[in-house]
Amino acid sequence: MIADLLEQISNVAISLGEQDFPDQVMQSNWLGYEPATALQILMAEERLSISLPDDYKEFLRVTNGFLSPRDSIEPTFDAIEKVGYLKDLDSQLIEIWSGHESLDDISQQLKKSIRIGSNEQLFLIIPPSEEDRSWNYWKFASWIPGEDEYEGLNDYFKDVLIFLEN
Repeated sequence: MIADLLEQISNVAISLGEQDFPDQVMQSNWLGYEPATALQILMAEERLSISLPDDYKEFLRVTNGFLSPRDSIEPTFDAIEKVGYLKDLDSQLIEIWSGHESLDDISQQLKKSIRIGSNEQLFLIIPPSEEDRSWNYWKFASWIPGEDEYEGLNDYFKDVLIFLEN
């Protein structure tokens, strides 16, 4: 399912002609890269000390990164080697959102989030907690009052495709 969505997003984004994509993208009609190997995924899970969600691993088996189809509106998904905990990659962002009682829920989630996409906006996956056994998926930017939450990567990519088509 993710592969089909990414292919459709690539086709629509390139056909819109609103963004200057690299020549390789234009020739292949694909915003992605070579798939991540099983070893790359396993090494990332060991580095992060966590088992990544199945839909994200499916994404990585399709492409090890994915360019933003709309440069300033959607994040670029990073190669698995660049994925890491937000607290290690951008501790200043967490600090900005911390210390405000009204923002405590968001700052607690940011502290444990894993950044898988970045640009002007971030795409974060948040590991399950004891209270909530499912992964959370956020598109997040400092200018958005809070997060845009998704049920999973399929849900997010469907939303991107709908946005591009309109």
